[in-house]
Amino acid sequence: MITSLRVRHFKRFTDASFVLRPLTVLTGLNGTGKSTTLQSLLLARQLVDASAERVVRLNGPYGLALGEASEVLHPDAPDSTIEIEVGEDRTGTPCALHFSVPDEQALYLEVTATDGPLPRQLCGPGKAFTYLCAERLGPRDQLGVSAEHPDLIGVGVQGEYTAQVLALHETRAVREPLLHPTTQDTHNVTTLRTQAETWASDIVRPIKITAQWPPGITASTIRFQEPGLLSEPIRPTNMGFGFSYALPVIVAGLLAGPGDLLIVENPEAHLHPGGQSKLGRFLARVAGSGAQVIVETHSDHVLNGTRLAVAEERSLRPEDAIVHYFGDEEAGSVPIEFTARGELTEWPKGFFDQIEQDLGRLARARRRGR
Repeated sequence: MITSLRVRHFKRFTDASFVLRPLTVLTGLNGTGKSTTLQSLLLARQLVDASAERVVRLNGPYGLALGEASEVLHPDAPDSTIEIEVGEDRTGTPCALHFSVPDEQALYLEVTATDGPLPRQLCGPGKAFTYLCAERLGPRDQLGVSAEHPDLIGVGVQGEYTAQVLALHETRAVREPLLHPTTQDTHNVTTLRTQAETWASDIVRPIKITAQWPPGITASTIRFQEPGLLSEPIRPTNMGFGFSYALPVIVAGLLAGPGDLLIVENPEAHLHPGGQSKLGRFLARVAGSGAQVIVETHSDHVLNGTRLAVAEERSLRPEDAIVHYFGDEEAGSVPIEFTARGELTEWPKGFFDQIEQDLGRLARARRRGR
C-alpha cells in the first residue's frame, strides 16, 4: 500500500506531504491542489510505462493536459527540479523521483534521478492500476476496444473500454468481499455482469445490462433494459448520463484485486444524492477488500457514504480511511481522520459547511419577512 506522498516544487506546491490509507478522500476548494496530488502519482506511474525513455510526458498519458514544462514548475523553485516522493508499507523507504525542466517550452520533464523502487501499486500491469478521470465518456452508441491482452484490459481512463471488459469477462467471478449484500437473496449469482448490474441497479436505478463486442468491428456496445419488462434494448443515449458515468466506476471497483490501485475523480458526477452516497459506500467496500482507493470529490454525499461504510456496514476500518481537505494554504491539506462511529476528527472552515450557511441565511430571511 502507498502510505505517503511528498510533492516539492510541482505546480502550486512548494513542499506538501500527504498520508495515504486504503481509502483516501481528497476534497476542498477549486484550484487548491487535489488534481495536482493525483497528477504527481500519474507522473510517477509513467516511469513504469516508459522506463527506458527517462522522460515523462505532460500531455497525453492518462489524459494529462499540463501544457509546457515551465507551467508545472513552482514559481519559487530554487532551480528547475521537481521532486515526487512515494512511500509504501512494504519497503519502509520512500522512492524519491527527481524531474527537471529541460527548457521552458518542453512538453515533457526529464527524469534525473530515481532513488529506490517504485511502490508496487504504481507498477501493476493493466487493470491493477486504474485511473478514471473526471471527464468520463457520456452516453455512446458505441465504445472503443483495446488491443491489450484480455486479462490486462481495464475500463480505460474515460471508461471507454467498459463494454469490452463486460463482454470479455461476463462470467468472471467477483471476489466475495465485493458481492452486493443482496447476492444471497438473488440465487447467489456472482459473475461480473450480474454484480455490475446489481450494484448499478442499487446506485442508479433498477436495470439490466447487455454488453457486446461483435465480431468484425473494432467497437463494443452497451444496451440497457428495464427489469421484468419485455421491452426493446435501450440505447445509452436514452438512459441519461448517470449510468454512463457510474458504470465504469462500478466495473473498475469489482475488478480491483488485493494490492491494486484505483483512482477515481468525481465519482458523483450526474448522480442523484442517494446514488452518490451509495457509490461512496461501494468505494469504501472496495478499499476494505484489500485494494487501495483514492477518490477526489466535491460531494458531501460521497463522503457520508464512506462514513456509513465505517460506522454502519463496517466494511472498512476507521483507521484505514483518511480525508485530505484542501483550503487556501499552499502547504497542502488538512488531514481528517475517521472514528469508529463514522465521525470526523476535524471540520475546518469551508469543509462541507455550505448547507449550514445557506439554511442559516434562509432562516434569517424568513424572520425578516414576518
